[in-house]
Amino acid sequence: MTIPTLSSVSPPETDWTALRNFAALRGQFRVSLTPLCNEACWFCHNEGDVPPPLTRLNREARPRPGELTADDYTSVLREVIAAGLKRVYFTGGEPLLSALARPVLTDLPDVGADGSYTLITNGSLIRRNASWLATAPLDKVKVSLHYFSDESLFEIAGVRFGIGKILDGIDAARDMFERVELNTLLQRENKHEVLPILDYALERRLPVQFIELVDTDFNTGHRDSAVPSEPLIDHLRTLTSDERTEIAGVGQGRRVFRIDGVEVDIIQRALGRHHVGQCGTCPLKPRCVEGFWSLRMDHAGGIQPCLLRDDLRLDIRPHLADPGAAAPAVARHLSAFTEGTL
Repeated sequence: MTIPTLSSVSPPETDWTALRNFAALRGQFRVSLTPLCNEACWFCHNEGDVPPPLTRLNREARPRPGELTADDYTSVLREVIAAGLKRVYFTGGEPLLSALARPVLTDLPDVGADGSYTLITNGSLIRRNASWLATAPLDKVKVSLHYFSDESLFEIAGVRFGIGKILDGIDAARDMFERVELNTLLQRENKHEVLPILDYALERRLPVQFIELVDTDFNTGHRDSAVPSEPLIDHLRTLTSDERTEIAGVGQGRRVFRIDGVEVDIIQRALGRHHVGQCGTCPLKPRCVEGFWSLRMDHAGGIQPCLLRDDLRLDIRPHLADPGAAAPAVARHLSAFTEGTL
């Protein structure tokens, strides 16, 4: 797949307003290290690339080839962090499958006291990589725990290595990092395991996020797997009266509970999503429920504000040879997106 290259002609000055506003609203910079994964969860959107389940069904449907080096990642990170975008999430595929994971994650630029680095992983490779991962300056590890048995792991992710490998990875992460969190997609396939997952999280004092299914082009064949969060919310209200709703900033509204000091939050569709700029006139908006809450940079050098619009992708590669040029390019791109001029 060829990444469309948008205009690289720079105005005399760069307007940083849109990027800084996005950062102030707690927008994320999601950095994909690889599209490859050792799981094939049916709902995976692979940050806008070809998801593993589709590749399993059609070997000709391949994700974009990798185009960035470890130095490229570090250079872009250093620039966007200096520009104010400091909430960085490393994703995949499964990021720990990437040969670049070690050189990138162990050589991260200083993000500052008001920034953070988060690794999002399925947990299965944490123990194997523990010797170097323990040296990475990560603020948080977030483990996707959408299953709680060998049976549901196979039904959801299509793998047979067993839930024990993932739970052991969570234990390994807890030994290495101060903050480990869980996230679970609510679905028919794990409906019977949601309360056990909650109990597991509370017993280990792990913050956990439960997410209602986001309906996208990547999971249209599984709409009947979506289940509502109301039964879980009703259960949480029997455990605590500490509840609040957050709809500020960018992204998805959430309902937050605190149980004995442990945070449990629900990403609930009924709370809405926050759309900005070009989203207002986007022809895909009627079937898009995510909104714009993150900038995604992939392993092929593309940066885009949206999962569903490849035509809004910026090719950052032409700016890598010129030190200091990447962040202004990102800022101009984001300004054009919010102004609806892309």
